[in-house]
Amino acid sequence: MRAFRVAYDGRDFYGFQRQPDVPTVEATVFDALRSLSVLSADAAKPSGYAAAGRTDRGVSALAQTVAFECPDWLTPRALNSELPGTIRAWASADVDDSFHATHDAVRREYTYYLYAPKHTESLDGRPPVDDERARAALERLCGSNDFRNLTPDETGTRRGVSARLTRRGAFLEIEFAAGGFARELVRRLVSVIQHVATGEQTLEWIDALLGPSTVDPRPPPAPPEPLVLSEVVYPGVGFERDPGATKRARRAFGNRAVESLTAGRLLRSVSDGVDQ
Repeated sequence: MRAFRVAYDGRDFYGFQRQPDVPTVEATVFDALRSLSVLSADAAKPSGYAAAGRTDRGVSALAQTVAFECPDWLTPRALNSELPGTIRAWASADVDDSFHATHDAVRREYTYYLYAPKHTESLDGRPPVDDERARAALERLCGSNDFRNLTPDETGTRRGVSARLTRRGAFLEIEFAAGGFARELVRRLVSVIQHVATGEQTLEWIDALLGPSTVDPRPPPAPPEPLVLSEVVYPGVGFERDPGATKRARRAFGNRAVESLTAGRLLRSVSDGVDQ
């Protein structure tokens, strides 16, 4: 068995898990394995296959982890030879046959890049964010809580969540860690923090959301595109970087970053122009 670290730009995909008739990360990886004759044409998935998590549509990853039985020659670089530039394997580890990429993960970490200018109104017209209110909201949301009002899941809603917040220019980088996350929980936590940090809601609202009663309406999830699965921890598993794969991955994602920066600058000029 071998486990692979896989990074991807989720904006082009309808999530990680396979779905009929739409592009997903998992389906693209399986297509690559078929092209390499690692997976037979009539097989649904590789033997022993499991993945660390199922990211939603538009969500990206640095440390998505997939594991399955494969030949020794299948390195990250070899896998990338049949993958698009939006998906890159960059490290791998040999693991026991009993390894399960979902169940053996003891911690998952997500990072959300929240556009949150402090002193002036944002480009989309939202009010400025108060960092101290954001930190106060985050503190109330951390710990072991029943997040039933912050996920569409009906079971498994009690989670122990830790988090930290860092200001970097116009962005708040919010890092969340837990053994696992209920559906949409991270994005709804971000939505709560933003509503409180802009003064649209109070800290007491958070107490109600974490209380035993149903809150209606529930906070909507924040947009998925600024969210990335940044780490998945497996005790005793050491991933080895593939130098060639990491170099090409950096170039591929760097090119997309430049494209996004250029598009952002163009749209900023249009926004400024219509306001003159």
